[in-house]
Amino acid sequence: MSDLGQALTFAAKLYGEHASVRYAGYLRRDPMARLELRPGQLNPYPIYTELRAQGSLTRTRNGHWVSTSHRVCDAVLRDRRFGVRLEDESPEFEASFLTRNPPDHTRLRRLALPAFSPKAVAGYQDRIERTVANLLDRAQSAGQFDLVAGFAAPLPIAVITDLLGIPDVDAAGFARYGAIIGSALDGVKSMRHVQQLIASSAAIQEIFANLFELRRSEPGDDIVSSLVAASPDRISAEEMRAMCVLLLVAGFETTVNLISNAVLALLGHDQQWQALCADPDGLASRAVEEVLRWDPPVQRNERIALQDLELEGHALRRGEKVITLIGAANRDPLVYPDPDTFDIMREHTASHLAFSSGIHYCLGQPLARLEATIALQELAARMPGLARDGRLIMRNATTIRGPLHLPVTVRPDKTTSRIITAGAQAPG
Repeated sequence: MSDLGQALTFAAKLYGEHASVRYAGYLRRDPMARLELRPGQLNPYPIYTELRAQGSLTRTRNGHWVSTSHRVCDAVLRDRRFGVRLEDESPEFEASFLTRNPPDHTRLRRLALPAFSPKAVAGYQDRIERTVANLLDRAQSAGQFDLVAGFAAPLPIAVITDLLGIPDVDAAGFARYGAIIGSALDGVKSMRHVQQLIASSAAIQEIFANLFELRRSEPGDDIVSSLVAASPDRISAEEMRAMCVLLLVAGFETTVNLISNAVLALLGHDQQWQALCADPDGLASRAVEEVLRWDPPVQRNERIALQDLELEGHALRRGEKVITLIGAANRDPLVYPDPDTFDIMREHTASHLAFSSGIHYCLGQPLARLEATIALQELAARMPGLARDGRLIMRNATTIRGPLHLPVTVRPDKTTSRIITAGAQAPG
Protein backbone atom coordinates (compact mmCIF):
# COMPACT_ATOMS: atom_id res chain seq x y z
CA MET A 1 0.00 0.00 0.00
CA SER A 2 1.29 3.49 -0.85
CA ASP A 3 2.12 6.07 1.84
CA LEU A 4 -0.99 8.01 0.80
CA GLY A 5 -3.13 4.88 1.08
CA GLN A 6 -1.72 4.10 4.52
CA ALA A 7 -2.40 7.67 5.66
CA LEU A 8 -5.97 7.54 4.39
CA THR A 9 -6.57 4.18 6.06
CA PHE A 10 -5.16 5.46 9.33
CA ALA A 11 -7.22 8.66 9.16
CA ALA A 12 -10.41 6.72 8.41
CA LYS A 13 -9.80 4.41 11.37
CA LEU A 14 -8.92 7.32 13.67
CA TYR A 15 -11.97 9.41 12.86
CA GLY A 16 -14.16 6.31 12.91
CA GLU A 17 -13.03 5.63 16.47
CA HIS A 18 -13.73 9.25 17.45
CA ALA A 19 -17.21 9.04 15.93
CA SER A 20 -17.84 5.82 17.84
CA VAL A 21 -16.87 7.46 21.14
CA ARG A 22 -19.14 10.46 20.47
CA TYR A 23 -22.05 8.20 19.57
CA ALA A 24 -21.55 6.02 22.65
CA GLY A 25 -21.08 9.00 24.94
CA TYR A 26 -23.61 11.55 23.77
CA LEU A 27 -26.37 9.26 22.46
CA ARG A 28 -25.96 6.03 24.44
CA ARG A 29 -24.71 7.83 27.58
CA ASP A 30 -21.97 5.23 28.04
CA PRO A 31 -19.90 6.38 31.05
CA MET A 32 -16.51 5.21 29.75
CA ALA A 33 -17.10 7.03 26.47
CA ARG A 34 -18.20 10.16 28.34
CA LEU A 35 -14.90 10.17 30.22
CA GLU A 36 -13.16 10.66 26.86
CA LEU A 37 -15.40 13.58 25.84
CA ARG A 38 -14.98 17.17 26.93
CA PRO A 39 -17.54 17.19 29.80
CA GLY A 40 -15.88 14.13 31.32
CA GLN A 41 -12.41 15.63 30.90
CA LEU A 42 -13.53 18.79 32.70
CA ASN A 43 -15.02 16.88 35.61
CA PRO A 44 -14.86 13.06 35.60
CA TYR A 45 -15.90 12.55 39.22
CA PRO A 46 -19.70 12.41 38.78
CA ILE A 47 -19.14 9.79 36.06
CA TYR A 48 -16.95 7.79 38.43
CA THR A 49 -19.87 7.79 40.88
CA GLU A 50 -22.14 6.35 38.19
CA LEU A 51 -19.63 3.61 37.41
CA ARG A 52 -19.19 2.81 41.10
CA ALA A 53 -22.90 2.12 41.39
CA GLN A 54 -22.53 -0.62 38.75
CA GLY A 55 -20.21 -2.73 40.90
CA SER A 56 -16.56 -3.20 41.82
CA LEU A 57 -15.66 -4.64 38.39
CA THR A 58 -17.72 -4.15 35.24
CA ARG A 59 -17.47 -4.76 31.49
CA THR A 60 -16.92 -1.85 29.13
CA ARG A 61 -18.54 -1.50 25.72
CA ASN A 62 -15.21 -2.57 24.16
CA GLY A 63 -15.08 -5.83 26.08
CA HIS A 64 -12.52 -4.65 28.65
CA TRP A 65 -13.02 -4.44 32.41
CA VAL A 66 -13.06 -1.34 34.59
CA SER A 67 -12.93 -0.78 38.34
CA THR A 68 -13.57 2.24 40.58
CA SER A 69 -12.85 0.24 43.76
CA HIS A 70 -9.73 1.11 45.75
CA ARG A 71 -9.45 -2.49 46.91
CA VAL A 72 -9.74 -3.96 43.41
CA CYS A 73 -7.50 -1.39 41.73
CA ASP A 74 -4.79 -1.88 44.33
CA ALA A 75 -5.06 -5.66 44.03
CA VAL A 76 -4.81 -5.61 40.22
CA LEU A 77 -1.81 -3.26 40.25
CA ARG A 78 -0.03 -5.56 42.72
CA ASP A 79 -1.03 -8.91 41.20
CA ARG A 80 1.76 -10.59 39.17
CA ARG A 81 -0.91 -12.37 37.12
CA PHE A 82 -1.37 -9.01 35.43
CA GLY A 83 1.22 -7.14 33.38
CA VAL A 84 1.57 -4.06 31.22
CA ARG A 85 1.48 -6.15 28.03
CA LEU A 86 1.55 -9.70 26.75
CA GLU A 87 5.04 -10.96 26.00
CA ASP A 88 4.22 -11.67 22.36
CA GLU A 89 3.00 -8.09 21.82
CA SER A 90 5.12 -5.14 20.79
CA PRO A 91 4.88 -2.17 23.17
CA GLU A 92 2.77 0.76 21.95
CA PHE A 93 5.53 3.13 23.03
CA GLU A 94 9.28 2.68 23.13
CA ALA A 95 10.72 -0.02 25.33
CA SER A 96 11.04 1.83 28.64
CA PHE A 97 10.59 -0.11 31.86
CA LEU A 98 7.04 1.30 32.03
CA THR A 99 6.12 -0.98 29.11
CA ARG A 100 8.02 -4.02 30.38
CA ASN A 101 7.15 -6.90 32.66
CA PRO A 102 9.73 -8.61 34.88
CA PRO A 103 12.54 -9.51 34.50
CA ASP A 104 13.28 -6.68 32.00
CA HIS A 105 11.31 -4.22 34.11
CA THR A 106 13.41 -5.10 37.15
CA ARG A 107 16.70 -4.80 35.25
CA LEU A 108 15.90 -1.38 33.79
CA ARG A 109 14.29 0.06 36.91
CA ARG A 110 17.39 -0.79 38.95
CA LEU A 111 19.51 1.36 36.64
CA ALA A 112 17.35 4.44 37.29
CA LEU A 113 16.72 3.77 40.98
CA PRO A 114 19.89 5.42 42.44
CA ALA A 115 18.85 8.81 41.00
CA PHE A 116 15.70 8.72 43.16
CA SER A 117 17.13 7.40 46.41
CA PRO A 118 16.36 9.44 49.56
CA LYS A 119 19.92 10.80 49.57
CA ALA A 120 19.81 11.77 45.90
CA VAL A 121 16.41 13.46 46.20
CA ALA A 122 17.50 15.38 49.30
CA GLY A 123 20.41 16.70 47.25
CA TYR A 124 17.96 18.44 44.92
CA GLN A 125 16.28 20.47 47.64
CA ASP A 126 18.54 23.51 47.31
CA ARG A 127 18.11 23.55 43.52
CA ILE A 128 14.33 23.31 43.88
CA GLU A 129 14.21 26.10 46.47
CA ARG A 130 16.35 28.40 44.29
CA THR A 131 14.25 27.69 41.21
CA VAL A 132 11.00 28.31 43.10
CA ALA A 133 12.34 31.56 44.53
CA ASN A 134 13.45 32.82 41.10
CA LEU A 135 10.13 31.94 39.48
CA LEU A 136 8.13 33.62 42.25
CA ASP A 137 10.33 36.72 42.10
CA ARG A 138 9.40 37.14 38.43
CA ALA A 139 5.75 36.34 39.06
CA GLN A 140 5.51 38.76 41.96
CA SER A 141 6.98 41.60 39.93
CA ALA A 142 4.47 40.91 37.15
CA GLY A 143 1.53 40.79 39.54
CA GLN A 144 -0.53 38.65 37.18
CA PHE A 145 0.72 35.40 35.61
CA ASP A 146 -0.25 31.99 34.32
CA LEU A 147 0.34 29.57 37.19
CA VAL A 148 1.09 26.75 34.74
CA ALA A 149 3.40 28.42 32.22
CA GLY A 150 4.95 30.81 34.73
CA PHE A 151 5.52 28.47 37.66
CA ALA A 152 4.27 24.87 37.64
CA ALA A 153 5.88 23.90 34.31
CA PRO A 154 9.31 25.60 34.52
CA LEU A 155 10.01 24.09 37.95
CA PRO A 156 9.99 20.36 37.04
CA ILE A 157 11.64 21.09 33.69
CA ALA A 158 14.56 22.76 35.50
CA VAL A 159 14.84 19.81 37.88
CA ILE A 160 14.51 16.99 35.33
CA THR A 161 16.97 18.58 32.88
CA ASP A 162 19.45 18.94 35.73
CA LEU A 163 18.85 15.33 36.77
CA LEU A 164 19.40 14.11 33.19
CA GLY A 165 22.41 16.38 32.73
CA ILE A 166 21.08 18.37 29.76
CA PRO A 167 23.12 21.58 29.37
CA ASP A 168 21.77 24.96 28.22
CA VAL A 169 18.32 23.60 27.50
CA ASP A 170 15.51 25.65 26.04
CA ALA A 171 13.06 25.03 28.89
CA ALA A 172 10.00 26.21 26.97
CA GLY A 173 10.79 24.02 23.95
CA PHE A 174 11.68 21.04 26.12
CA ALA A 175 8.41 21.41 28.04
CA ARG A 176 6.48 21.62 24.77
CA TYR A 177 8.08 18.46 23.39
CA GLY A 178 7.44 16.59 26.64
CA ALA A 179 3.81 17.70 26.81
CA ILE A 180 3.13 16.60 23.23
CA ILE A 181 4.75 13.20 23.75
CA GLY A 182 2.90 12.81 27.04
CA SER A 183 -0.38 13.59 25.30
CA ALA A 184 -0.01 10.31 23.39
CA LEU A 185 -0.94 8.49 26.61
CA ASP A 186 -4.55 9.23 25.66
CA GLY A 187 -4.06 8.03 22.11
CA VAL A 188 -3.71 9.95 18.88
CA LYS A 189 -6.40 12.62 18.45
CA SER A 190 -5.91 13.79 14.84
CA MET A 191 -3.56 13.74 11.87
CA ARG A 192 -2.17 17.06 13.10
CA HIS A 193 -1.48 15.39 16.45
CA VAL A 194 0.43 12.66 14.60
CA GLN A 195 2.59 15.29 12.89
CA GLN A 196 3.26 17.01 16.23
CA LEU A 197 4.25 13.69 17.81
CA ILE A 198 6.64 12.87 14.96
CA ALA A 199 8.26 16.30 15.10
CA SER A 200 8.54 16.33 18.90
CA SER A 201 9.90 12.80 18.99
CA ALA A 202 12.55 13.69 16.40
CA ALA A 203 13.55 16.79 18.39
CA ILE A 204 13.82 14.84 21.64
CA GLN A 205 15.78 12.04 19.93
CA GLU A 206 18.28 14.57 18.62
CA ILE A 207 18.69 16.15 22.05
CA PHE A 208 19.40 12.78 23.65
CA ALA A 209 21.65 11.53 20.83
CA ASN A 210 23.85 14.61 21.27
CA LEU A 211 23.75 14.23 25.03
CA PHE A 212 24.79 10.55 24.92
CA GLU A 213 27.77 11.47 22.74
CA LEU A 214 28.72 14.33 25.06
CA ARG A 215 28.54 12.20 28.21
CA ARG A 216 30.69 9.48 26.67
CA SER A 217 33.55 11.98 26.41
CA GLU A 218 32.59 14.24 29.33
CA PRO A 219 30.79 12.19 32.01
CA GLY A 220 29.04 14.05 34.81
CA ASP A 221 27.08 13.34 37.96
CA ASP A 222 23.74 12.66 36.25
CA ILE A 223 21.50 9.83 35.07
CA VAL A 224 22.62 9.91 31.43
CA SER A 225 26.29 9.58 32.41
CA SER A 226 25.52 6.53 34.54
CA LEU A 227 23.44 4.97 31.74
CA VAL A 228 26.15 5.59 29.14
CA ALA A 229 28.69 3.97 31.46
CA ALA A 230 26.53 0.85 31.95
CA SER A 231 27.50 -2.22 29.98
CA PRO A 232 25.49 -3.09 26.82
CA ASP A 233 24.20 -6.29 28.44
CA ARG A 234 22.52 -4.18 31.14
CA ILE A 235 20.87 -1.66 28.82
CA SER A 236 20.72 -1.33 25.04
CA ALA A 237 20.91 1.93 23.11
CA GLU A 238 17.18 1.77 22.38
CA GLU A 239 16.35 1.10 26.03
CA MET A 240 18.57 3.98 27.15
CA ARG A 241 16.84 6.42 24.80
CA ALA A 242 13.39 5.16 25.84
CA MET A 243 14.23 5.47 29.53
CA CYS A 244 15.34 9.08 29.13
CA VAL A 245 12.13 9.96 27.27
CA LEU A 246 10.10 8.25 30.00
CA LEU A 247 11.91 10.15 32.77
CA LEU A 248 11.36 13.41 30.90
CA VAL A 249 7.65 12.87 30.29
CA ALA A 250 6.89 11.33 33.69
CA GLY A 251 9.04 13.83 35.55
CA PHE A 252 7.34 16.73 33.82
CA GLU A 253 3.73 15.64 33.41
CA THR A 254 3.19 14.33 36.94
CA THR A 255 4.71 17.29 38.74
CA VAL A 256 3.36 20.15 36.64
CA ASN A 257 -0.17 18.80 36.99
CA LEU A 258 0.25 17.98 40.68
CA ILE A 259 1.28 21.59 41.43
CA SER A 260 -1.39 23.06 39.15
CA ASN A 261 -4.15 20.84 40.55
CA ALA A 262 -3.05 21.74 44.08
CA VAL A 263 -3.28 25.48 43.48
CA LEU A 264 -6.59 25.10 41.66
CA ALA A 265 -8.03 23.08 44.56
CA LEU A 266 -6.73 25.42 47.25
CA LEU A 267 -7.94 28.61 45.57
CA GLY A 268 -11.34 26.98 45.17
CA HIS A 269 -11.49 26.23 48.92
CA ASP A 270 -10.70 29.50 50.65
CA GLN A 271 -10.59 28.15 54.20
CA GLN A 272 -8.09 25.47 53.14
CA TRP A 273 -5.90 28.08 51.42
CA GLN A 274 -5.99 30.37 54.46
CA ALA A 275 -5.06 27.46 56.73
CA LEU A 276 -2.07 26.69 54.50
CA CYS A 277 -1.02 30.36 54.46
CA ALA A 278 -1.14 30.41 58.27
CA ASP A 279 1.17 27.39 58.54
CA PRO A 280 2.88 26.65 55.18
CA ASP A 281 5.74 24.61 56.65
CA GLY A 282 3.42 22.44 58.69
CA LEU A 283 0.63 21.90 56.17
CA ALA A 284 2.21 21.92 52.70
CA SER A 285 3.05 18.22 52.64
CA ARG A 286 -0.42 17.36 53.94
CA ALA A 287 -1.95 19.51 51.21
CA VAL A 288 0.09 17.65 48.59
CA GLU A 289 -1.15 14.27 49.84
CA GLU A 290 -4.76 15.42 49.85
CA VAL A 291 -4.47 16.75 46.29
CA LEU A 292 -2.93 13.46 45.19
CA ARG A 293 -5.97 11.71 46.63
CA TRP A 294 -8.69 14.21 45.67
CA ASP A 295 -7.59 15.20 42.15
CA PRO A 296 -4.53 13.16 41.06
CA PRO A 297 -2.59 14.09 37.92
CA VAL A 298 -2.76 10.51 36.60
CA GLN A 299 -6.37 9.35 36.51
CA ARG A 300 -6.07 5.78 35.25
CA ASN A 301 -3.81 2.82 34.63
CA GLU A 302 -4.26 -0.37 32.64
CA ARG A 303 -3.17 -3.95 33.20
CA ILE A 304 -3.42 -7.02 30.96
CA ALA A 305 -4.33 -10.47 32.29
CA LEU A 306 -1.30 -12.67 31.60
CA GLN A 307 -3.35 -15.83 32.17
CA ASP A 308 -6.95 -16.93 32.60
CA LEU A 309 -8.06 -15.95 36.10
CA GLU A 310 -11.01 -15.04 38.31
CA LEU A 311 -11.50 -11.55 39.71
CA GLU A 312 -14.46 -10.31 41.75
CA GLY A 313 -16.49 -13.32 40.67
CA HIS A 314 -15.79 -12.75 36.96
CA ALA A 315 -13.78 -15.01 34.64
CA LEU A 316 -11.06 -13.03 32.85
CA ARG A 317 -9.31 -14.48 29.81
CA ARG A 318 -5.64 -14.04 29.02
CA GLY A 319 -5.18 -10.78 27.13
CA GLU A 320 -8.21 -9.01 28.62
CA LYS A 321 -7.58 -5.52 29.92
CA VAL A 322 -8.50 -4.09 33.32
CA ILE A 323 -8.73 -0.29 33.51
CA THR A 324 -7.98 0.88 37.05
CA LEU A 325 -9.60 4.29 37.52
CA ILE A 326 -7.18 5.84 40.02
CA GLY A 327 -9.17 9.07 40.32
CA ALA A 328 -12.25 7.06 41.30
CA ALA A 329 -10.41 4.67 43.63
CA ASN A 330 -9.01 7.64 45.53
CA ARG A 331 -12.59 8.72 46.31
CA ASP A 332 -13.86 5.28 47.29
CA PRO A 333 -16.34 5.87 50.15
CA LEU A 334 -15.46 2.45 51.59
CA VAL A 335 -11.93 3.73 52.19
CA TYR A 336 -12.21 7.49 52.69
CA PRO A 337 -14.88 9.16 54.86
CA ASP A 338 -16.63 12.00 53.01
CA PRO A 339 -14.41 11.29 49.97
CA ASP A 340 -15.58 14.18 47.76
CA THR A 341 -14.57 16.76 50.37
CA PHE A 342 -11.16 18.40 49.93
CA ASP A 343 -9.56 18.61 53.38
CA ILE A 344 -5.85 19.15 53.89
CA MET A 345 -6.27 18.20 57.56
CA ARG A 346 -7.48 14.72 56.57
CA GLU A 347 -5.76 11.81 58.28
CA HIS A 348 -4.62 9.49 55.50
CA THR A 349 -5.04 6.09 57.11
CA ALA A 350 -5.11 4.37 53.68
CA SER A 351 -2.60 4.81 50.88
CA HIS A 352 -3.95 6.59 47.83
CA LEU A 353 -3.08 5.20 44.39
CA ALA A 354 -1.97 8.45 42.72
CA PHE A 355 1.47 6.97 42.07
CA SER A 356 0.10 3.53 41.15
CA SER A 357 0.96 0.45 43.22
CA GLY A 358 2.98 -2.75 43.03
CA ILE A 359 6.17 -3.12 41.00
CA HIS A 360 5.27 -0.14 38.78
CA TYR A 361 4.91 2.23 41.74
CA CYS A 362 6.19 5.59 40.50
CA LEU A 363 9.96 5.71 40.76
CA GLY A 364 10.07 9.51 40.84
CA GLN A 365 7.37 10.05 43.45
CA PRO A 366 9.78 11.27 46.20
CA LEU A 367 11.03 14.00 43.87
CA ALA A 368 7.51 14.98 42.74
CA ARG A 369 6.36 15.20 46.35
CA LEU A 370 9.37 17.35 47.31
CA GLU A 371 8.90 19.74 44.38
CA ALA A 372 5.18 20.15 45.07
CA THR A 373 5.69 20.62 48.81
CA ILE A 374 8.31 23.35 48.37
CA ALA A 375 6.17 25.00 45.67
CA LEU A 376 3.13 25.19 47.98
CA GLN A 377 5.19 26.31 50.97
CA GLU A 378 6.65 29.25 49.09
CA LEU A 379 3.43 30.21 47.31
CA ALA A 380 1.52 30.30 50.60
CA ALA A 381 4.29 32.17 52.44
CA ARG A 382 4.95 34.77 49.76
CA MET A 383 1.55 35.14 48.05
CA PRO A 384 -1.27 34.74 50.59
CA GLY A 385 -3.37 37.03 48.39
CA LEU A 386 -3.11 34.73 45.38
CA ALA A 387 -6.39 34.52 43.48
CA ARG A 388 -7.73 33.19 40.21
CA ASP A 389 -8.03 35.93 37.63
CA GLY A 390 -9.09 34.75 34.21
CA ARG A 391 -10.37 31.79 32.25
CA LEU A 392 -9.34 28.35 33.41
CA ILE A 393 -8.56 25.94 30.55
CA MET A 394 -8.23 22.26 31.41
CA ARG A 395 -6.14 19.83 29.39
CA ASN A 396 -7.85 17.98 26.56
CA ALA A 397 -6.94 14.63 28.09
CA THR A 398 -8.40 11.71 30.00
CA THR A 399 -5.38 9.92 31.48
CA ILE A 400 -3.44 13.03 32.52
CA ARG A 401 -5.51 15.63 34.36
CA GLY A 402 -4.69 19.25 35.10
CA PRO A 403 -5.02 22.85 33.93
CA LEU A 404 -3.46 23.93 30.67
CA HIS A 405 -3.84 27.60 31.66
CA LEU A 406 -4.57 28.88 35.16
CA PRO A 407 -4.37 32.71 35.24
CA VAL A 408 -3.80 34.13 38.72
CA THR A 409 -3.11 37.49 40.28
CA VAL A 410 -1.25 38.48 43.44
CA ARG A 411 -3.54 40.60 45.60
CA PRO A 412 -2.10 42.46 48.59
CA ASP A 413 -5.05 41.55 50.82
CA LYS A 414 -5.62 37.84 51.23
CA THR A 415 -9.19 38.45 52.39
CA THR A 416 -10.09 39.87 48.99
CA SER A 417 -12.72 37.70 47.39
CA ARG A 418 -11.50 35.18 44.87
CA ILE A 419 -12.44 35.60 41.23
CA ILE A 420 -14.04 32.44 39.90
CA THR A 421 -14.58 32.83 36.19
CA ALA A 422 -17.68 31.36 34.62
CA GLY A 423 -17.35 28.88 31.80
CA ALA A 424 -14.75 26.59 33.39
CA GLN A 425 -15.64 23.70 35.61
CA ALA A 426 -13.48 23.03 38.67
CA PRO A 427 -13.09 19.43 39.85
CA GLY A 428 -15.99 18.28 41.99
